[in-house]
Amino acid sequence: MRTTLSEEQIREIVRNTVYETLGVPSPENQTSPLAKNAQTQDEPLKKPLERQRVAIGTDHGGVDLKSILKQDLISLGYEVIDVGTHTKDAVDYPDIAREVAELVATGQAWRGVVIDGAGIGSCMAANKVPGVRAAMCYDYATAVNSREHNNANVLTLGAGMLEVNLAQRILKTWLGTAFGGGRHTRRVDKITAIEKSYAKDGK
Repeated sequence: MRTTLSEEQIREIVRNTVYETLGVPSPENQTSPLAKNAQTQDEPLKKPLERQRVAIGTDHGGVDLKSILKQDLISLGYEVIDVGTHTKDAVDYPDIAREVAELVATGQAWRGVVIDGAGIGSCMAANKVPGVRAAMCYDYATAVNSREHNNANVLTLGAGMLEVNLAQRILKTWLGTAFGGGRHTRRVDKITAIEKSYAKDGK
C-alpha cells in the first residue's frame, strides 16, 4: 500500500537529515555526547567559575537585541565589555566588529559577540583580525557546530534575521558548548596556519 507523506513530515525528514549530516543532534534528540556539551533553552548555563569577560557590540540595526543579550550575559555572571553603539544613529559594522574582535584576539575578552542586520558583514570583518575565528550562527545546530568543531571565539548574529528568543538560545548554547578537541584540533590548527602564511612578517 502506497503511503503519502504530508508536507510537515517531509520537512521533518529533511530537517533531521541536515542535523545528521552536520553530526549535530536535533533539539528534540539531545542524547548524544555532543548534546551534553551544549546547554538547551530549558537548561540555563551555570555561572562561570571566574569573571570571564565577554565583549559585545552592534551597529545601529541591533541596539535593542544587544541590550537584551547584554543583560542575559550579566545575569549569567559574565563581565561585559560593551563597545556600542548605544543609539540607532547609523554606524559602520566593520568598526564595531573590529573592536570586539581585537578585544578577543588580545586576550582582553574571553569571547566576543557582534550584531548587525544579517550577521554576515560583521563575521567577515571580525575574521580579518588575526587570532579570531568568528562564526555567524542562525540556529541551535550552527551554534553547537561552530564551537564543537571550529572553536569559534566570536559569535555574530543578524538582528534582522532572528527572533529575540532564538538569539538568546543561540548565545547560551554557543557559550555553553565546549570545543571537541581531537581531530578538530588538527583542523583548527590548519586554519591558523593559513592565517599565518599570509602574515607580512611570516609569523
